[in-house]
Amino acid sequence: MDESAAIDLAQHALEAARSCGAQSAEAAVSIARRLHVEARENAVARLEGSTAKGLLLRVFRDGRRATLATSDFSADGVADAVRRAVAHTQLVAADEFAGLPDRVGTDGENLSLCDPGIAQRDSLEKIDEALRLERLIRDADARVVNSSGSHYTDAVAVTALANTNGFAAAYAWTRVGRSTGPVALDNGVKRIAHYGTAARHARDLEGLEAVATAAVRRAVDLFGARKPPTMRVPVIFERDVAASILDDVFAAASSANVAVANSWLTGRVGNKIGSDLVSVVDDGRLIAGLGSAPFDGEGVPTRRTPVFERGVLQTFLYDTYYARKLGAASTGNSTGGGVGPSNFYLEPGSLTLAEVIAATPLGVLVVDTIGFATEHASGTYSRGARGFFIEGGEIAYPIDEFTVAGQYAEMLAGVDAVANDLRFDAAVVAPSFRVAEMTVSGN
Repeated sequence: MDESAAIDLAQHALEAARSCGAQSAEAAVSIARRLHVEARENAVARLEGSTAKGLLLRVFRDGRRATLATSDFSADGVADAVRRAVAHTQLVAADEFAGLPDRVGTDGENLSLCDPGIAQRDSLEKIDEALRLERLIRDADARVVNSSGSHYTDAVAVTALANTNGFAAAYAWTRVGRSTGPVALDNGVKRIAHYGTAARHARDLEGLEAVATAAVRRAVDLFGARKPPTMRVPVIFERDVAASILDDVFAAASSANVAVANSWLTGRVGNKIGSDLVSVVDDGRLIAGLGSAPFDGEGVPTRRTPVFERGVLQTFLYDTYYARKLGAASTGNSTGGGVGPSNFYLEPGSLTLAEVIAATPLGVLVVDTIGFATEHASGTYSRGARGFFIEGGEIAYPIDEFTVAGQYAEMLAGVDAVANDLRFDAAVVAPSFRVAEMTVSGN
């Protein structure tokens, strides 16, 4: 199904909704063809090809909202879904904030979201890529004895949206990725690592050799790891771990959490929270960004939104519902069923990670975290971690079985170095950064 056909299906659903008594409605159509190849040793362990399709319908009548999803695109299937959705409006309470957005549209800018070559490429080549990646990690180091799999994935898709206020638009998009998880044996201890790369275009992926080298290094560099002492020291978060921290910052900046007081940022817009190095942006217009789109899940144009500027909280991120509830305007962050990130990232600095380490006389570099222990209302952070002990500005030895803990407000205020290793391989990303002091709990 192409973009035009997807729009036609969405508009057909809207016409059916009107005929059933809906006063306003919105229909979103998505079709995605996906491939996943997993290789282990010299064989294909998993080969999955699928076409997923869905129609998400939101209808409004007398201040009441109902939502229904279906994958049945037949005329009878769509008609039945519409009838049930409109009927369900009688079963819910009226909500003064529910309704279509007042402002919709797209400026038509080409965001370079689609790589036609992904669909045209032979599937056997994609399978061979996963097998080659598996061979590379095993050939890179004799201590790699197994893997959790080497993967190739891609998706070729169309998203369309239409509503009864006259909005109708669609766009095509692609996503491609490769990743691997070597398992190395360290005197009977299994060291498991993971590394991957993802992009809209195949040309933007890191090469197979680079992915294999990075993954194997993550595993074998931890050989001989031991617990560090308990201490208060500077902590450097490597970029993948830094991204997970920023994911928690997004949750705090989400209006859906702010509205129910489940955010430590509630009531703090305009306050200086982070250091001058903390500038965080949500940018739905980033060219070829994995979180980019011409419009959000409600048809509101996406945009570039500074969330923190030099440590000062500028705004929360909104969809239409929570914007109305909190007296603000949508920032184009609707997922169609909530608030989500576009390309949410910490702006990079000018130092390499090696330079940040060299400027750290004593500290810890965290390269992996374990478990989930974030308390969003209070802003408490605590994670089990693996990484390296730093002495004299150099990596001294690997460490594991320790915990890093702090308060998010203190962590952001304590950011005193930001590296330049940002890569846009997910919707939430960050460069490596250093916090001046945190509690490391070990021996």
